[in-house]
Amino acid sequence: MNARLFALPALSMRFVHIWRRNLLVWRKLAIPSMLGNLADPMIFLFGLGYGLGAMMPAVQGVPYIAFLAGGMVVSSTMYAATFEAMYSAFSRMHQQKTWEGILNAPILLEDVVLGELVWATTKATLSGVCILAVVTVLGFASPKFVLALLPVIVLTGLAFAALGLAMNALAPNYDFFMYYFTLVITPTSLISGVFFPIDQLPAVLQGAAAAMPLYHAVALARPLMFGEWPQDILLHLAVPVVYAAVGFYVALVLTRRRLLK
Repeated sequence: MNARLFALPALSMRFVHIWRRNLLVWRKLAIPSMLGNLADPMIFLFGLGYGLGAMMPAVQGVPYIAFLAGGMVVSSTMYAATFEAMYSAFSRMHQQKTWEGILNAPILLEDVVLGELVWATTKATLSGVCILAVVTVLGFASPKFVLALLPVIVLTGLAFAALGLAMNALAPNYDFFMYYFTLVITPTSLISGVFFPIDQLPAVLQGAAAAMPLYHAVALARPLMFGEWPQDILLHLAVPVVYAAVGFYVALVLTRRRLLK
């Protein structure tokens, strides 16, 4: 049993069927879903950007709303990926029994988990791209390297979708997810450079931020939105890749332990 539990995933293209199934269901509610994903980050962006920004000097040489926009693109991606990988995946796994039905077909659990990972990343990418499009049209982002932001958004979605699926495998009910949002996601968004430069934080919090994938996503996204190439690109790319890979494996192991008893 232990060997089966910790076995490396036997990945195949069968995950595409899971992704497609979720896409077809989501298409029925696509517009209200996207509006919901856009509402919160845009409220934060304009509320803090224009309200608080009117009382602040330039931050890193740009108006505060432009500084904030660089963080909100990847922060909204993080929230969208986390929500989809936890609440929506939990509904399909338990409430709707969708996973149970799929696993009666000739398909492996790793195909289901990978399909959910890619689907959550897809939704998160759509959310991040929509925010990016809005801030670019409004002039808060340079169009020079906008396309280079797409891989950053995708990697952010992958990293947090993988972590969300691990939490999904541990959750006994929906209420469990509030602990993760309160203890992990909210602190991550506060100390990762989304709202202010992290050099204003104590050294211990700067170190904690540097270990989080959102910090590295912000470190890539903000310079690109300012029309500049980020420093330490390989490091900032590697961290979310590692989180995505390790998070997916941990999510798979935990899901096997829960479902394949």
